[in-house]
Amino acid sequence: MTISSRLRSILDFVRAGYPDGVPERDYFPIFALLRRRLTEEEVAALADELIASSTDPGAAAPLIRTAIEALTKESASDDDLFRVQNRLAAVGLHLDDTDAA
Repeated sequence: MTISSRLRSILDFVRAGYPDGVPERDYFPIFALLRRRLTEEEVAALADELIASSTDPGAAAPLIRTAIEALTKESASDDDLFRVQNRLAAVGLHLDDTDAA
């Protein structure tokens, strides 16, 4: 699947922020932050890309899908959002309410 240059840049930032792969506990806050800026289709495309690039796609897929589904039912904790937001900001992706991705 071909993704837009915008999604490619976001994916590159996520990979830069997590060079060893995204830990399970950070999937939910990552998608909670990105969902503020992306359409549902873009979130799904980004999830597909993260799954495909995972060292264990079989394990990553259900974790990512569960994180996305949970967004409709609950909010990520402020601590989780802050931790992930700072990690991504350290590599240049600012996802606060004053900056557009």
